[in-house]
Amino acid sequence: MECRPGCAACCIAPSISSPIPGMELGKPAGVRCVQLDEQDGCRLFGDSRRPRVCGSLQPSIEMCGTSRGEALRWLAQLERLTTTPPSPDTKTRPHTLFRCDATNMPL
Repeated sequence: MECRPGCAACCIAPSISSPIPGMELGKPAGVRCVQLDEQDGCRLFGDSRRPRVCGSLQPSIEMCGTSRGEALRWLAQLERLTTTPPSPDTKTRPHTLFRCDATNMPL
């Protein structure tokens, strides 16, 4: 399956803990990535600065559905189901399915 042009749901709905140029602390869930252009394309596509987790999330019928709205809802639900509350002594965002390890590889 190919990405739906202008969708960008995977660049909005999930949190991304990896640094992104312009979002050095990562991207919170539900926040539009600063690297999306006016046509909702990734400015970092093919660039070595693009987080590996971004390239590892591949489109599927289940995730993308038949519209951008369906994709946003599915990914938002996945985010809710996989987010764990931070421990009381942690000062960072909750970790999610999209968290990367020290080598920037998805967990």
